[in-house]
Amino acid sequence: MSIKFETQRLFLIPIDTSHCELYYDFLVRNAEFFKRWSPKYEKDYFDIESHRKRLKAMEKETEAGKQIKFGVFIKNDLNKIIGTVSFSNIIKGPFLSCFLGYRTDEKENGKGYTTEAIKRGIEYVFDEIKLHRIEANIIPANTASIKVVEKLGFKLEGYSRNYLQINRKWEDHLHYALLNEN
Repeated sequence: MSIKFETQRLFLIPIDTSHCELYYDFLVRNAEFFKRWSPKYEKDYFDIESHRKRLKAMEKETEAGKQIKFGVFIKNDLNKIIGTVSFSNIIKGPFLSCFLGYRTDEKENGKGYTTEAIKRGIEYVFDEIKLHRIEANIIPANTASIKVVEKLGFKLEGYSRNYLQINRKWEDHLHYALLNEN
C-alpha cells in the first residue's frame, strides 16, 4: 500500500513486511511497558521471524480491506517506529464499523503524538474508507488511553465485564465509540 499520511509532526505509514525490523524493534523495546495492557505474549513473541509471518498475514488482511495498521514516525526519523494506530475488524455493508487500537513508545508518551496520529487515522477511515463508526475498548485503569479517546470525541457507551484476557487475567473494559457525522 503506497499511502503515507502527514500531520504537523508525524508520518503515518501502513506497516508491511518491509517494516519488519523496525516493528520488531518497537515491540521488543516496549515489551515490558506494553505487557500491562496486552494479551499474554506467545512463546515466539521475541522471534523476528514470527513477526514477519504476522506482518505477511496482516498484509493480506489490509489488501482485503479488513484492517489497516499504521506505523507512526516522527518526521525527522523514519528509522524508528514510535507508535502504531490500527483500525481492525473493518465491516462494510450496513454496519460500516471498525475497532481502534494504538500503542505509543514508552519514551514518547505524554507528548501528544498518540492523539495527533489517531486523529489523522480517523480522518482516513471516515473520509476515504467511509466508515460510520469506530469503537475502542479500554481497561478502566488505563486513564491515559481514556483521555486520548475522550479528547478525540469518543463517547462512553458501556461497560463490558471480563471482556478480554489481558496478561492472563480477564479484564473489564469501557466501550467507547465515535460516529462519522458526515
